Amino acid sequence: MTAGSAVCPASFTNFDTHPSNNITACSGTGLPTKRRRKDHKKSNKKLLVQKLTWKPLESLALVWHSGGRRPLWLPKATSSDSGGNRNSEEEENTQSVSMIRRLDEVNPVGLGRKSRQIFDEVWRKFSELGQISRTNRTTDESLLIREGGPMCEFAVPGAQNTTVLVVGATSRIGRIVVRKLMLRGYSVKALVRKADQEVIDMLPRSVDIVIGDVGDPATLKAAVEGCNKIIYAATARSAITGDLIRVDHQGVYNLCKAFQDYNNKLAQLRAGKSSKSKLLLAKFKSSDSLEGWEVRQGTYFQDVVAAKYDGGMDAKFEFTETRNCVFSGYVFARGGYVELSKKLSLPLGCTLDRYEGLVLSVGGNGRSYVLILEAGPSADTTQSKLYFARISTKVGFCRVRVPFSSFRPVKPDAPPLDPFLVHTITIRFEPRRQRPVEGPTGINQDLRSFKLILEYIKALPTGQETDFVLVSCTGLGIDPIRREQVLKAKKAGEDSLRRSGLGYTIIRPGPLEEEPGGQRALIFDQGNRISQGISCADVADICVKALHDSTARNKSFDVCYEYVAEQGKELYELHICRTKQITI
Repeated sequence: MTAGSAVCPASFTNFDTHPSNNITACSGTGLPTKRRRKDHKKSNKKLLVQKLTWKPLESLALVWHSGGRRPLWLPKATSSDSGGNRNSEEEENTQSVSMIRRLDEVNPVGLGRKSRQIFDEVWRKFSELGQISRTNRTTDESLLIREGGPMCEFAVPGAQNTTVLVVGATSRIGRIVVRKLMLRGYSVKALVRKADQEVIDMLPRSVDIVIGDVGDPATLKAAVEGCNKIIYAATARSAITGDLIRVDHQGVYNLCKAFQDYNNKLAQLRAGKSSKSKLLLAKFKSSDSLEGWEVRQGTYFQDVVAAKYDGGMDAKFEFTETRNCVFSGYVFARGGYVELSKKLSLPLGCTLDRYEGLVLSVGGNGRSYVLILEAGPSADTTQSKLYFARISTKVGFCRVRVPFSSFRPVKPDAPPLDPFLVHTITIRFEPRRQRPVEGPTGINQDLRSFKLILEYIKALPTGQETDFVLVSCTGLGIDPIRREQVLKAKKAGEDSLRRSGLGYTIIRPGPLEEEPGGQRALIFDQGNRISQGISCADVADICVKALHDSTARNKSFDVCYEYVAEQGKELYELHICRTKQITI
C-alpha cells in the first residue's frame, strides 16, 4: 500500500500518537515488547517524516476501525514522487474519500452529533417563545440598550420596541424596577425632580433621565413623549396633606392626562383617533342634551289590591338652574320602576365592539340603579335582546365603570351581549334592593325616592395590555395618626386612574421589606385582608410582569407574603384557628 492511502486495514491494531499534531497513526507491525517499543516508535517517526507531509486537522480523514469502537484520524499524505504514481494516488484518494463519506453516514458518533445539534436548535427556538427566556448571544448579536449601557441578560417579547416611564425611579421600589426593565431589554425613562450627582449615580447610565414634577403638568409633556407604558412608584415623603394630594392624587391625574394628550397628538398626526381615547355617547351640559331621552314607568307585576293603597310613582328629567341635567322622582308602587331611555347615535364608522365597557359620571343621593342595554338589528327591534347590570353610586359625584362582560341577559336562553349590536341604553330605578347610604345618624332616609345628576356617558377603549401600573398601599405599616390621610390620597389617585380610560393595574403591597425577592410564596387578595409584608424586589417584579400580561389589565389587588407560623407553634396556632371557627 502507498503512503498516501487513507484506508486502514483491519490487521492494524497498534496506534501511535504523532508528537507534533497530537493525532493517531497506524503501524503495520504487531504489538512490540517494552524493549522493542522505543525502537519501533523511532523507526515509525522517521518513516512518517520521510514519506508524509502533515497538514492541519481539516485535512484529516475519519475512519471507523472495524476491529473496535475507536475512530482513526488518518492524514492525507503528499508524495515527493511524480508521474504515474501521482495519478494512482489521486484515484485511490478519491475512492477512499467516497468510502469515508459512506462510513461517516452510519458513524454513531456523527449521527449523535447531528441529532444533538438539531435538538439544541429546536430547544433554542422553543425557549425564545417563553415570556422570559435566557438569551445567549454572540458578540456580533449582542443587544446593547444604548452606547455604554449594560447588556440585556433576559429577553421579553416586545421589550425592544417598548419605552417605559418610571416615576419615582429613586424610590425603594423604583430603583429595582429600573434595573429589571433594563435586564429585559426595555428602553427606560426616569422622571426625577432633581438631577444632582447623587441621583445620577443611583441610576444606570443608559437610563434617559427627565427632570420634572408630577405636581406641575407643564413638565410632564417631555416625560411622556415617546413612552408606551408608565410605572408610577412615587410616593409623598411627608405626611403633610398638601404633599399627599400633590403626589398621590393630583400627580396621578396629571400624568394620566399628559399621557392621553400625547396619544391623541400621535393619532392626529396619523389622521386618526387614539386607541386609548374614550368615545362620548352622551354629554349633559345644556338643555339641548335632554333631546331624545324618554322617561317611562312600569311594574314587574300587577297587584290590584295593593294598587288601591300605594302612593304611585313619578319621575322627570330636566335641566335645572344650576345647569345640571337631573333625573329624579319616587316610586311608592309595589313592584314598580321608572326609567330613562335613549336610542344611541354613534359617529360614522364607530361601533361599540371596539370598546370594553361604559363609564358614567354621575352624582346624587347614593342610590343603586339598573343599566340596561338593548341589542339587536336596528331595523327590526322586535328581535332585540335586553341585557342588564347593576350599578351603585355615592353621595356626591362619582364615576362608575361598567364592563360589557358584566351585563347579563334578561332571558336565560339569550346569547351573550354583542356590543356591536347595541342601539339603546336605559337607566332604571327600582325601590327594591336599595340600601341606606352612609350619612349623619338620626336622618330618616326614604329609599323609594332618588336623584341622579348626569354629567356624561362614555365608552371605554379596549386593549390587551396594561398602559399604567400604579403602586399604591394597603395602609399596613403606616403610622395610625396619618394613615387615614395617606389612604384618602391614595384612593383618590386610584380613582383618577380608573376614570382616565387607560388600561391600568393597581398594586397595593403590604409593608415593604428589604430582602431578596423570589424566596417566599405570594398571596393576592382584595378587601384589605392581608397582614404580612413583602419584599421590594417582589413588588418590582410584579410591576414588570404586569406590563404584558392581559389578565392584569384593569385589575386592582393587594399582595403580600404567605403567612408562615413560627417554628414550634404550628400546632398551637392551628388549635387557636379551629377554636375561633367553632366560636363563630
